[in-house]
Order: sequence, then C-alpha cells, then structure tokens
Amino acid sequence: MTADPYTVAEDTPLEDVVQLMEKHRIKRLPVVRGKLPVGIVSRANLLHALASLAPTVPETTESDETIRASLLAELETQKWAPVALFNVTVRNGVVELWGTITDERERQALVVAAQNIRGVKKVSDHLVWVEPMSGVVIGADGQVVAA
Repeated sequence: MTADPYTVAEDTPLEDVVQLMEKHRIKRLPVVRGKLPVGIVSRANLLHALASLAPTVPETTESDETIRASLLAELETQKWAPVALFNVTVRNGVVELWGTITDERERQALVVAAQNIRGVKKVSDHLVWVEPMSGVVIGADGQVVAA
C-alpha cells in the first residue's frame, strides 16, 4: 500500500479527478470525507459515466474531424513525428495532444503543427516526455510524473 496516497473529496469535480489519475497514472482514487474514506473511484467508473452520457453527447462536428484528419495527415509526412506514440482529440476546434514523446523538442513541434491547421482555436498539451538516459517521465508542466 502507498503510505500517503492521492485522494479526492466527494465534491471534487470530475475533470480534476481525471487529470489527477492521468497525471500520476493512477487507476483508483480513494474518496474521502475529511480524513475518513467513503468510497473509491476507478477508471472503470469513469468509463461507465462516459458511456451513460454517450447518447446525449452531440456528434463531433465535421470541422473537428477535418482538423484531426488534417493534423494526422501532416504529421504522417514528418519523419520526426512520433505518430505511433500519441493521440489527438479535437472538440469544438480545441486540439488535445496526449501520449509520449522521446525528445523534448517534439513537444513544441507538435504544438506548432497543430496550431497551423486551419480551424484550430487552441492546443492543449498533455504529452509526457520520457528522458531516454534516466527513464524519468516529465509532464507538459515540467513536473516529474514518474522516476
């Protein structure tokens, strides 16, 4: 067991829960009221919640699909682009980059490539860099995610 585990309160916004789990690569988070455990939230819980919302989520707009396809097509032509190591999602013109890079210079290049696609309103970088010599994993904010 972890001596000082990450926890969330009952009223923690779902977005914060997801970001904490993603940032620290956690599969389950204890839910606490004060210092008392009252439950646990898991990735499976999040998937169930997402599935229950699916009928009410509007279809992705054509422009979002076009933005994603254009970005991936552009990156396929670039030898430096680690296309197999990351994923791109687009919603309402906002591009989100997820996954792993092996060279920190790829981060800025991927962001710029996304920004240059017609229709992109914003680019959110959720990429992690695996430093090849030490194996240390560093997030987009420069914080060490795993050592």
